[in-house]
Amino acid sequence: MIGRRPTLALIAHDRKKDDIVLLTLRHRDVLVRCRLIATGTTGERIARATRLEVERMLSGPMGGDVQIAARVAQGEIDGVIFLVDPLYAHPHEPDIQGLLRVCNLYNVPLATNLATAELVIAGLPQGEAA
Repeated sequence: MIGRRPTLALIAHDRKKDDIVLLTLRHRDVLVRCRLIATGTTGERIARATRLEVERMLSGPMGGDVQIAARVAQGEIDGVIFLVDPLYAHPHEPDIQGLLRVCNLYNVPLATNLATAELVIAGLPQGEAA
């Protein structure tokens, strides 16, 4: 971690995209010191709203969750915020469960709602400004 910015992955189901955008706007002063990775549409919306640089993966249903899980397994991600919509079934549920499993396996902080997202952001190591 020394000498590099913390890396945070950001994912949100469709009905939670507004929430993740508002979260990133609220914490822009912290997130500017992070490397941000997100799934397709989520990353696009965050980048547009915050003017932060966001590395975009594929959309979740097209494999973006799996791409982020691979980065977690490689030790490249320090925290994951995945705002899930618990009231809606998702066709790519196995990919979602795979990401959750990898985060647990590699002991990477994972938030699935706004309350825990606030804690993940508060617990990020303080990197250098971009």
